[in-house]
Amino acid sequence: MKLIGRYMSPFVRRVGVSLHLLDIPFTNEPLSVLTDSLKIREYSPLGRLPALVLDDGQVLIDSNVILDYFDQQAGAERALLPLAGPQRSEAMNLLAFAVGACEKTVAAYYERDRRPEGLVWDDWYRHCEDQARGALALLDACQAERGERPLLGECLGQVDISAVVAYDFARLTLPDTLAPDGAFPHLASASQRANALPAFAQTQWKG
Repeated sequence: MKLIGRYMSPFVRRVGVSLHLLDIPFTNEPLSVLTDSLKIREYSPLGRLPALVLDDGQVLIDSNVILDYFDQQAGAERALLPLAGPQRSEAMNLLAFAVGACEKTVAAYYERDRRPEGLVWDDWYRHCEDQARGALALLDACQAERGERPLLGECLGQVDISAVVAYDFARLTLPDTLAPDGAFPHLASASQRANALPAFAQTQWKG
């Protein structure tokens, strides 16, 4: 299998971490939506990353679709999200904050740092950053209640993966305003623990 996209993207990275944790072998083709758009559309006409090319040639796009596919393949005992019941609803609700933090951090980063000079909409940048900050603060508070335990249950799951990936991405792209030192101390500790694991360490963005 082949995972398309750079690990700078939190959506690509959450898939990469998850595949490593599930012991699913794959290779990574680090294409960028900014410089490799024509190549990406060979895999995904939408131009969205990540895309995952399965062994039979089928291509899945969108991190949620890819992760759900492999949870179904893994079964209830190994799935990174509960497959049914109230536990799934609780996990999906927290996951919405983690993925939402990623989405809003991407939006804020592109508005502030990727638009041509003179075309930045400051109010929109600040609005997106505030949304990301709110989601990260909620996750930080949840992690504070759990201490060093996973956010749900007793095993590392998709909520933990996505929360750490969201925090790491905020630190990578907006460390001065969204995620300065000390802003989210409990997520910072969770990130430190997670990134000591091979699944996370192998997917850290090297620049």
